[in-house]
Amino acid sequence: MADEKVELRDVDRPLTGEGGKKPQKPLTTFDKFIQPCLGEIIGTTFFVFIGCVSVIENVPAAGRVQPALVHGFAVAIMVAVMDNISGSHFNPPFTIAIYLCGGMQLVMVLPYLASQLAGGLLGAGMAKIMVPSERYMNATGAAFDILKSDEQLVGAICGEIFMTCLVTMVVLLAAVNSKTKSPMAPFLVGCTVIINILAGGDVSGTCLNPARAFGPAVMAGYWQYHWVYWVGPLTGGVLAAALVRLFLGDDKIRVIMK
Repeated sequence: MADEKVELRDVDRPLTGEGGKKPQKPLTTFDKFIQPCLGEIIGTTFFVFIGCVSVIENVPAAGRVQPALVHGFAVAIMVAVMDNISGSHFNPPFTIAIYLCGGMQLVMVLPYLASQLAGGLLGAGMAKIMVPSERYMNATGAAFDILKSDEQLVGAICGEIFMTCLVTMVVLLAAVNSKTKSPMAPFLVGCTVIINILAGGDVSGTCLNPARAFGPAVMAGYWQYHWVYWVGPLTGGVLAAALVRLFLGDDKIRVIMK
């Protein structure tokens, strides 16, 4: 008996791999590519939908408070529930900045951007269907119509750059950078959105998100100064990534002074 070779049946093989840990099941194409994009579409859809409705149905006496709270809480909730599905970007500057800081693969960048724009369209369309047409037209479909002249451009572009830089930096430090990661990331990002809208709403409208601007612009057919809400947020996102890559990131992210 001592010389006999014993073959293990499948049921006799250990269920754990090296170190006693269960071997991880390989991710399917759906888990790796399709579900994250669906998460970005659905998350962006409901964020833009609830944001648009908050602007269209905003009571004048509430001023910036109602949209600020609604956008901030919507971000916090969607980030919390979708984080393990897609990473909860819902915003092109976030996706670009996260990629630049090594938080995602290049192959997913374009699908994420397309998913966010699709979500922006769907969310704005849902808002248009839901609200009375008179209120919708009075609010220009929640498109960003605060800019009326070239004299406002410098302040608005700077506002979009600086405020997007702030919220993107919070995203990178709270969710990507290992040295500063925090389970409070959804709360921190949501609060940053709130304070940005309260502080700069009258300057640029505080878009900070091209997908949030794109959907309502298409649905309402309002394109005046629309480019500001691409140039400003995208520049702010890249600036935030540069700050983390150069100065604030951990030794894996930082590219200088290691």
